[in-house]
Amino acid sequence: MKKMLSISIALTALIGFAGCSQSNDTANDTSATSSEETTTLRFAHFWPATSATHKDVFAPWAKKVEEESNGRLKVEIFPSATLSKADAAYDAAAKGTIDIGSQLQGYTNGRFPLTQITELPGLSNSATQMNCMLQTLYDDGVISSEYEDTHLLFMMGTGPGGIHTIDKEIRKPEDLKGLRIRRPSAIAGDIIEAAGGTPVGLPAPDLYTSLQRGVLDGLSLPWDATGSFKLIELVNTHTNMPFYSSAIMVTMNKDKYESLPDDLKKVIDDNSGMEMAAIAGEVFDGEDAKFMAEAAAKGDTMIDIPDPLNDPAWSAPLEAGTQKYLKDTKALGLDAQTVYQKAKDASAACKA
Repeated sequence: MKKMLSISIALTALIGFAGCSQSNDTANDTSATSSEETTTLRFAHFWPATSATHKDVFAPWAKKVEEESNGRLKVEIFPSATLSKADAAYDAAAKGTIDIGSQLQGYTNGRFPLTQITELPGLSNSATQMNCMLQTLYDDGVISSEYEDTHLLFMMGTGPGGIHTIDKEIRKPEDLKGLRIRRPSAIAGDIIEAAGGTPVGLPAPDLYTSLQRGVLDGLSLPWDATGSFKLIELVNTHTNMPFYSSAIMVTMNKDKYESLPDDLKKVIDDNSGMEMAAIAGEVFDGEDAKFMAEAAAKGDTMIDIPDPLNDPAWSAPLEAGTQKYLKDTKALGLDAQTVYQKAKDASAACKA
């Protein structure tokens, strides 16, 4: 009887040990599985899925992030403002409605006043130069305070913005008189107004129908956007004049970034900053050249004013628009002149 009791106790202990061991193994397996879980990042922007910005900047970025994380990061991209409005992507990323967002700073007037100094006439002649200038100013801490509620990934910027109309030649400021011209930002609007035109604020996805309906007489855009949003089908007269550029940001929800383990943060960091700014600049410049050539090939009227700051007809409204913006920014208690000078220095270095 004692022998049987001893065997029973031994068996019970053995079963308990086995159960404990199995429980610990299961816990370890769960931990291993947890460390390999996939984190999905929702990335919203307003460009069409057919645009080079989507296909040649954002999609390759997402693929690279997924590959370098061994599939532990997955990026779902929502183009055409389907997940966030064109002018709300930054706030959506800040609040966590989306994980990553991209938009023009000019879409939220007054939100990024120091950054938009880079949009002033004469500071950039290409997207590559604009991107380098923007990223340099961010990396040097000149404009970084404007993005403290998110984790900025990289800066982008467009090539020079010209004026595109239907059958209306713009050769001098007086030609804008009485025309309703879409402006992408307050800076461009000030210059259009100083030249005699009527600036109209509309997000890029609304421009095609607005031109069709006669709500607009023309628009101010870089060539890449004119092509990406199919506006080149409607406009046929182009004034190639670098009187402004548009700043763009790509940013991430700060809490989402901080929640990632260090190795996944490194994947994000390795695909951020100046390298991405340079890639985006090359894409924008390539699109500018492509769509300009396409317009010329279909017989559109091309008017070139390569240096408007030194053109007697255009220098006055450009200077008036510049000084108005710097004065308004200074009135906010910001050191606009110092940032303007640093933007000039960065512009020169980036051009070189």
